[in-house]
Amino acid sequence: MRDGENIRQVSKLGVDYIGMIFWEKSPRNVTMIPSHAGIIPDTTRLVANSETPSCYQRVGVFVDEMAQNIITRVVNFKLDVIQLHGHEEPTLIRNLRSTIDPDLRRGIQIWKAISIMDRNSVAIYKQYEDCIDAFVFDTKCTCIGGSGKQFDWSVLDDYDGEKPFLLSGGIGPDDAARIRDFKHPKMMGIDLNSRFETEPGMKNVELLKQFLTQL
Repeated sequence: MRDGENIRQVSKLGVDYIGMIFWEKSPRNVTMIPSHAGIIPDTTRLVANSETPSCYQRVGVFVDEMAQNIITRVVNFKLDVIQLHGHEEPTLIRNLRSTIDPDLRRGIQIWKAISIMDRNSVAIYKQYEDCIDAFVFDTKCTCIGGSGKQFDWSVLDDYDGEKPFLLSGGIGPDDAARIRDFKHPKMMGIDLNSRFETEPGMKNVELLKQFLTQL
């Protein structure tokens, strides 16, 4: 998300996290603007006004981004969570955490997205379990996120890791009953993206509200 008023409206629904995508190739990209002090957030679109509740956490989504650029956005946007959606190596993730926590952002969480095509895809989590806080299981596709397509959730029966995960990938307004029926001891929530948008980066607040009441 990148519009301050839209963030304010969605936050009133009691969501736990609000995501901001920092990837130039994405139509949902949150931009930065130059200033005499360096590069700062485009607050005209992103930062909601003082009426916005602070009950949600800010998630920054990055795709194979340089560590310094991630750190800059963590500081400037006061991110609570870093979600890595590319081919980041565990060594980079460990170095990133040690640089940020505790000096720049104490308690920063790092999530790793795993692209799921079949049961074999699930096993990739083992490479990252000792360096991240949670996984995001998303649909494998040629694009990076926002595909609107789902994977077969039953393959997550093979996930026996210790870290919690978010279920992602094409979840839409008609999936409330399926989500209620889906059970996994490590599922911490769901990621709602393109199928709840009026345009890239803008959530349909009424559609979200109706959906959340059905869960």
